[in-house]
Amino acid sequence: MKMTSIQMKKKLEERLDENGWRTSFNRDKDTFRVEWEHSGEGITVTVPNVISKWQEKGENSLDELEEHIREALRVMNENTELSGQEKNVYPVIRAASFPTETENGKKLVYTEHTAETRIYYALDLGKSYQLIDYQKLEEEGWSIDRMKEVASFNARSLEVSLRKDTVYGNDFYFQSLNDGYDASRILNESLLEEMKAECKGELAISIPHQDVIIFADIQNEGGYDILAQMAMKFFAEGLVPVTSLSFLYENGELEPIFILAQKKPKEKKGDDET
Repeated sequence: MKMTSIQMKKKLEERLDENGWRTSFNRDKDTFRVEWEHSGEGITVTVPNVISKWQEKGENSLDELEEHIREALRVMNENTELSGQEKNVYPVIRAASFPTETENGKKLVYTEHTAETRIYYALDLGKSYQLIDYQKLEEEGWSIDRMKEVASFNARSLEVSLRKDTVYGNDFYFQSLNDGYDASRILNESLLEEMKAECKGELAISIPHQDVIIFADIQNEGGYDILAQMAMKFFAEGLVPVTSLSFLYENGELEPIFILAQKKPKEKKGDDET
């Protein structure tokens, strides 16, 4: 059954009809927005993407989307304070294209990470978190350095629980605890050094979306191609995609690697010979 944007709009309106909320549909951009009437703060989703996930997973995809929107709006309406909640401040990884300010113009605090990623900072609220902006820091008298130091310490304290798979002589270690900070483990330098020390080959790391991190002990050329396929698959499935590229970890530095090009020269040579 083919679903049109108008039909999906009606389904979303039925699910998100709440007192104090306002919904709108932008035909030109094909987006659906839910926001608080009193503040205008809200969340916007791209309708074709919602339809695509609905065709794949059915009503379960709309259940997940509804829960996400409701939680996001709840957080927007809360008056959250940093004071006394130092243990709940964490760094979160986002794509380099992620907005640097909120929809109502508040500038978010972030740190450059790689050419593909940035580090933002969040106050954990249980089921979700709120990104920290400069206005929040100023209101509560927090310095940027203090916030970054607290977030970095908390990142090092996150649980590490890796599952290992070996494919064609390469070892892959996965973590997906769905706590919102799986990708943030890439900021734990002691963890990265520990993984590097245990590697038989080269250490590559992938953070395709917020809720997964992959460490790869690349022991032959085929390992790069396997990691590329894994990263692309996870990137396409993630609720908060980060990057489909992976990183080589060497001498304490992360360097993006363009894995898909690895075997092209050999394949071309074989074609020429035939």
